Amino acid sequence: MAENNSNPDRLAVIAFVVAVIVLGVNFVAVRFSNQELPPFLGASLRFIVASILLFVIVRLRKIPLPKGAALTGSVLFGLFSFAISYGFLYWGLTRVSAGMASVMFATIPLITQLIASLIGQERLKWRGMLGALIVIAGISVVFVEQLRFDVPLVYLGSVLAGVVSSALSGIVVKYFPRSHPVSTNVVGMGLGAILLLVLSIFSGETQTLPALPSTWLAVGWLVFSSIVGFVLIVWLLSRWSATATSYIGVLTPLVTVVAASLLAAETPTVTFLGGSLLVLLGVYVGALSSQGVQETRSIRADG
Repeated sequence: MAENNSNPDRLAVIAFVVAVIVLGVNFVAVRFSNQELPPFLGASLRFIVASILLFVIVRLRKIPLPKGAALTGSVLFGLFSFAISYGFLYWGLTRVSAGMASVMFATIPLITQLIASLIGQERLKWRGMLGALIVIAGISVVFVEQLRFDVPLVYLGSVLAGVVSSALSGIVVKYFPRSHPVSTNVVGMGLGAILLLVLSIFSGETQTLPALPSTWLAVGWLVFSSIVGFVLIVWLLSRWSATATSYIGVLTPLVTVVAASLLAAETPTVTFLGGSLLVLLGVYVGALSSQGVQETRSIRADG
């Protein structure tokens, strides 16, 4: 067990805040990308460009690529974090609002904690179970409202599947031996980009590049966020537990709602805000309370 330190690592906290802002805007950018690009092609294009740029960084800085068990972990990270998670997310965001998707992704810390407890990576306390019940209540409220807005349940389920896959990616990174965060993302992101492109071709999507400036701006932002956000996440996973790092998802709805209101004219309703507050309360009770944070920081996968 690592010694509990009441003074947070300043550099890690800065990385955490930057990741929250960058990833919070992502949900809105994906909505803009989906207006012109088919979902799987849009996700693939984003990660192809980002992985190429990361590979250039790896070559210039002579960063070693992962090998052995670390390579296996990077491949699984790419499968869960990019191919599966973003395949479901991009498709779901063709109908689901950016704010709704962000709130669903805010449940990642709790889902991560539940999964980690099942495999013995972290310990689950009664707060986790209580938090899960509160989150279910909040998600139910926002789900019902989305259904009233004629958003099919299958699209909401698609985003939720992306949430679970994203939670699994954090578990994978903590389970396998560490490698450099940039090289981990080169392997994982590159694999995800290829799989998403294959999915795009076999699903019959039109393989055309965007024409609208707003789409290119959205793709450009998503490439930037892929490089910055995911490298920061993997780096944080080398310093914090999977649950602690996944707290990023709890704060992203605050950024997403503001960005969606300013850029995409998404106005949150009172019902949506009420359900969202229940979700955030449940995540706080289950994973962010002082007891939960102490448990998270004291139990490290690397012993």
